[in-house]
Amino acid sequence: MITHYISYSIAITFISWIVGMMIGSLLKKTDYFNKLSNMNFIPNETINNRIGLGVMKWIVTHTFFKFFNPMKMKKKIEIIDLYHLQKEMTTAELNHLIAFVFVLIFALIKLINGEVLFSFIFIIVNIIMNLYPSLLQQQNKRRIHRLITVFSRKSLK
Repeated sequence: MITHYISYSIAITFISWIVGMMIGSLLKKTDYFNKLSNMNFIPNETINNRIGLGVMKWIVTHTFFKFFNPMKMKKKIEIIDLYHLQKEMTTAELNHLIAFVFVLIFALIKLINGEVLFSFIFIIVNIIMNLYPSLLQQQNKRRIHRLITVFSRKSLK
């Protein structure tokens, strides 16, 4: 029974990625996208480490999930590349947040139907597969922003 809940939750979460990309691509064409691009849920690196974001980063870079990541860093990078990478990270972050909300709807339906365990598993899988990647993108965006600041200061000298 629990394995059924887990596999169903994972399947819905994979589907949510597609939904997130579709809605995200529509949002990207609006002014609302720029407003959403500056979100920062957890700006404190200590909290990020305490919730296990470092573990998630290792999983994304060292397991099969790395094949889902289309963003690659070049050896020699220019400031324009950093701006492009930051925009791509913002898109990925918002896609995961949209996917997170999409799966929350399923979890809420299960909860309303009295399937508390199923809803709980939905939420856990959703946090791992949608919320953590979004938080990881936010952390990476902050790192990119610091690099952009350094590049900008160097170019002013």
